[in-house]
Formats: sequence, C-alpha cells, structure tokens
Amino acid sequence: MLILVTGATGKVGRHFIAGLLDDPRFSNTHIRALCHNRSFDETDRIETARGSIANRDDVANALVGVTHVVHLATCKETPSDVMDVAIKGLFWLLEEFRLSAAARQFILIGGDAAIGHFYYRNDAPLTEATRHQAYPGSYALSKVLEEVMLEQFGIQYGINWCCLRAPWIMEKDDFRYTLSFGDDVFGGPVWKTLVPEADARRYASDGTVPLLRDADGQPLKRNFVHVDDLVSAILAAIDNPRASQQLFNVCLDRPVDYGDVATHLARTRHLESVDIPSQYHSNWMDNAKAKDLLGWQPKYDLKMLIDLAWQYERSENDPRTVWYPG
Repeated sequence: MLILVTGATGKVGRHFIAGLLDDPRFSNTHIRALCHNRSFDETDRIETARGSIANRDDVANALVGVTHVVHLATCKETPSDVMDVAIKGLFWLLEEFRLSAAARQFILIGGDAAIGHFYYRNDAPLTEATRHQAYPGSYALSKVLEEVMLEQFGIQYGINWCCLRAPWIMEKDDFRYTLSFGDDVFGGPVWKTLVPEADARRYASDGTVPLLRDADGQPLKRNFVHVDDLVSAILAAIDNPRASQQLFNVCLDRPVDYGDVATHLARTRHLESVDIPSQYHSNWMDNAKAKDLLGWQPKYDLKMLIDLAWQYERSENDPRTVWYPG
C-alpha cells in the first residue's frame, strides 16, 4: 500500500502519518508526501514528492504507483489562491486517480463550513443529509465544491471515495487560545474586537474567557474534534468496505457549550467569564453514522479538551504556529 498525503506537514498530516506508522495494521504501508513550500523528513517508509497540486504534471508524477490518497491540503480565506489549491488541485488529483490502474481509495477531509458552521439556524441535528449551505467567504464555498466534486467523480467514474467532514480541529493548547482576549487568539471570533479595548487588555491579563451566546441569548453550542479522533477515523476508513462512497461527520459526541466551558474553568481554574452576545446559531453535528459504519468512537469530550489544553506546556522548540489566515 502506498498512500499519497497532501497537506502532510500540517496539523492533521503530521498526526496522521505518525498514527499510521505506529499502527501494526499498516506495517507494510508506505507514505508519499506531496510538498510544495514545506518539506517532510524522509525515512525508509516516507518519501517526498515536490510540486503543486494545481499543476497536473506534478500531480501525475506524485500519483505513480499510489493506491490511496488522503487529501488534507486546503486553503483558508485567501481568494487569490483558493480556486487553484482547493478546486483545481482536487480536480487534478481526482483526474489522475481515476486514470490510475493502482488506485484503490480516495479519502477527503471535508469541513463543517460546507454546511454553514454556526452561521445558519438549524432546527435538527446536522447529519450527512443536511444540505450544503456555505457561509460568506471563499473557504466555505471551497468546502462545498470539494464535497460535490468528489461525489460526482464517484457517480461519473465509480471511484471509491470517502469524505470525513470535520469541524474545528484541536491539538495541544489550541482550545485554550481559541478563548483568548489577547493578540494570541487562535481563530475566530477575535474576542478583543468585541469588547472595549481596556476591557480586552484586562481580560487577557486575568485569563477571563468569553461566554459566547447565540442569537437566542443562550450559551452557544459549537462543534469541535480533536486531531487524534480525526486520525483514528481516517485509519478506520482506510480499505473499509463500509466507507465506500460515503460521507461521515467526525466530531465530539456533543458540541462544545460555551456555558459549560465557563462553568468548568471557574470550578477547576477559578477563571471568570464574560458574556459575549452574537447572531450566531447553536448547532449539533451528529456523528452516529461514523460510529455505526466505521466502528469509530471519539476519545475526547469537553472536559478532556479543556483540561489537556490548559495543562499543555510548550517547549522552546514547539512554538505556536498558525500556517494560514482565517
């Protein structure tokens, strides 16, 4: 088995490759990392292909002899790049994959941006049957187009595809910094812009956390997944006949409730919280299909996500790095 991994040097890519190499089920599996601007350390089981997924020749060369593709590369809110990387890149990967005699399975990591994240009101849990509804911006549109293109290649050419749709992916101390009122905030909302400047400085200094409220005034519920749980879902999907031409939601069993976050941090770390009103909508991604067909189960819950993020201590050679805007 030879797996081509795009986005190999990113958060999910690094964890996926390490997890696969440690799994005895894949002891004879080799990895080819398709790298553009970054590099990956080669070993006897890992090789590197250089090039851009937006270039067909680079993709064709990278796919020689490949049996499986795990497509992790993405592009955030950068309109000048998103069509080349996310759409043209996926198209060339799928074109070369369908033409390859060695090809066996194509796995795409999708995102809850394809179904609107917390931008739209939903009156029922978000399942794999929920309609596509991108929120404003280029990233969400690209996630819709990726899922649709993948499904259509299955219809047109019968390829064996699987899409694992993930919400916001956490590792290490990521979750702690999603709640920072300082300049070190990870992702959005950017809390310091939602309160007076003096208050933001005080909240950042004191470790105060935001209690985000939804459009109905209730603590917002928002979906997350830990990178370890996403990796275990990818490994469960590889060569799984029940994954063939299937879309799966991969997330925590319950969405993160900002009220529960504030309560837990007040009890365990004596941190205060401050209400932040919003027009966002609470939602709940349903992961039952992945549990049923893949035999997958998330290990992380809200308390683990919080506690591990606050306990994590970074070494000097492990700086916080955000590889993309948005």
